[in-house]
Amino acid sequence: MALFGKPKYTIVRLKKKEMPDGLWTKCSDCQETLYNKTLEENLKVCPKCNYHFVLSAYERINILFDKDTFEEFDKDMLALDPLDFKGPKTYKEKLKQDQEATGLKDAVISGASKLNGKRVVVAVTDSRFIMGSMGSVVGEKITRAIEYATKNKLAMIIISGSGGGARMYEGMYSLMQMAKTCAALAYHRKAKLPYISVLTNPTMAGIMASFAGVGDIIIAEPNALIGFTGPRVIEQTIRQKLPPGFQRSEFLLEHGLIDMIVHRKNMSNILTGLLDYLA
Repeated sequence: MALFGKPKYTIVRLKKKEMPDGLWTKCSDCQETLYNKTLEENLKVCPKCNYHFVLSAYERINILFDKDTFEEFDKDMLALDPLDFKGPKTYKEKLKQDQEATGLKDAVISGASKLNGKRVVVAVTDSRFIMGSMGSVVGEKITRAIEYATKNKLAMIIISGSGGGARMYEGMYSLMQMAKTCAALAYHRKAKLPYISVLTNPTMAGIMASFAGVGDIIIAEPNALIGFTGPRVIEQTIRQKLPPGFQRSEFLLEHGLIDMIVHRKNMSNILTGLLDYLA
């Protein structure tokens, strides 16, 4: 019999408090769980291991350039389907899917903006849209931006985050953009105007083999994957193990392919200093 006629114990069931979604992000490198607000305040760089998360094109514009100075070019340009491409998904279905997911019309935004008071022309590719691959729209928008910079005697900055290279859905129409963008940059250089190429994770294939690889100065974010063919394909082809860190920014800086590695929080000031020097 319980003392004083009371039960021996009372069971209390506490309702589990639910954690709202979208508050935390796990770092892809060190697996640290990060509070999203803290991560955004740190420009989406992990405060523990310095891993640079992927940014959208508009996020990069907002981080790098003076507030409310970006004037977008060719915003409503849309890709066609010249090959009537068929596959598990048609090209038209793929375009529509990524347009809805990203809010972009295609994988690049371009325009004029101010960088610490200096007017420049900028293009930014976005890896969320068909891996930032270059089709006819991407090539045309970048070429028009370069031509605008040449005509108005402005510096050109292209920020590449493209793991998809040339866009297979458009065949030769896509490959033509490699030569077209480089030809526009050649005229820009002939006018003695500076072009800075910024490489982010990932920058690969036809993007790296064209406009991304021909900057007067080539900058990369830390630990970005940069190259032509991916390391797994290379290993399978040559049947050899690649060196540690192969195709990462630090490896490429050591071997002379890029000029410097810049942390995201320092990028704006470094770009400004370089433009002063190149001018």
